[in-house]
Amino acid sequence: MKILVAGDWHSNVHETAVADALAQLGHQVVSFAWHDYFAKNDKKYNKIKYLYVRAQDKFVTGPVLAALNKDFVALACRERPAAVFVYRGTHIYANSLREIKRALPGCVLVGYNNDDPFGPGQPRRLWRHFLAGLPIYDLTLAYRHQNVHEYKAHGARRVALLRSWYIPGKSRPVELDSEQRDRYSCDVVFVGHYEPDQRVACLEAIVRRGWKLRLFGPGYHWDPVIRNNPLLKHLTPVRLVWGDDYNRALSGAKLALCFLSKLNRDTYTRRCFEIPAAGTVLLSEYTDDLAGLYAPDKEAVYFRDEIELMEKLELYLGDDARRIEVARAGHLRVQADGHDVVSRMRQVVAWIAECRGAHGAAA
Repeated sequence: MKILVAGDWHSNVHETAVADALAQLGHQVVSFAWHDYFAKNDKKYNKIKYLYVRAQDKFVTGPVLAALNKDFVALACRERPAAVFVYRGTHIYANSLREIKRALPGCVLVGYNNDDPFGPGQPRRLWRHFLAGLPIYDLTLAYRHQNVHEYKAHGARRVALLRSWYIPGKSRPVELDSEQRDRYSCDVVFVGHYEPDQRVACLEAIVRRGWKLRLFGPGYHWDPVIRNNPLLKHLTPVRLVWGDDYNRALSGAKLALCFLSKLNRDTYTRRCFEIPAAGTVLLSEYTDDLAGLYAPDKEAVYFRDEIELMEKLELYLGDDARRIEVARAGHLRVQADGHDVVSRMRQVVAWIAECRGAHGAAA
């Protein structure tokens, strides 16, 4: 089956992972990336024009957006795929989807969004094209449970839950060499962005107790918050880790923290699969959703507040055998339950087949 995968395409864990998994399953993948429409190119744009182009990206309007939509429709009409998978379609006009449907009545349109367009503080302008397209997609895939109902309320025709994933071969247990141990070994690691919730207080408590903490993430968010913090300033400058370094950062820790985004109203996140896949204990804020994925204190460890976090760290850092057993059980669980990207895309292909069957019945 030929599938067109469209998206911003600036990250290897999103569109690239989808395209690679579909290809691994034997499907022909055509890609459409709109990131380069807005990328800086000194030969193409002077500084003023570049700022103008970036403003179009931010406010999702303007001639560049119109051009990419025209190219998107033209590619679909030329390639005539059986399905179009749009990843986080903030930049795709509803009318572009209509044009594809008119030209290719049998083509299944799939929209997936890993962010929460209804979350607190989300800029409505960013999501207006995506929300306008909901009634046109044959299948809308939601990252989180609450979005399933919200998408339906906004006119989505069919909605299913598609959780995030880990990528086999990228998230896996690894042995660190001496240089890598110097960079990544620790008692506790947190890899992620800053939010004004309990995470700073929890990190302070960890350092206060004398446990070795490492922190990775976007420094432009973290550094202004902790550079003058007596307990955390030694962690600056905070740096991002990607690919193999990200996996090494997880593998080098005895336990890996997972804080859940309140801005996205998350009840789980991608790290909830990547951490166990790396062979490290998942130490996460508690949700009923996560407790249904990993058995508490058997396959993952949960905390509700700073006090419980300290209790859990005291227990598992003081008992290597117990900690290793939880890590082993979590690793087996994430594999057995098919939380890898290939298994996710196998389910997507099955849903596409159902939609194609419905199209045939309607015809």
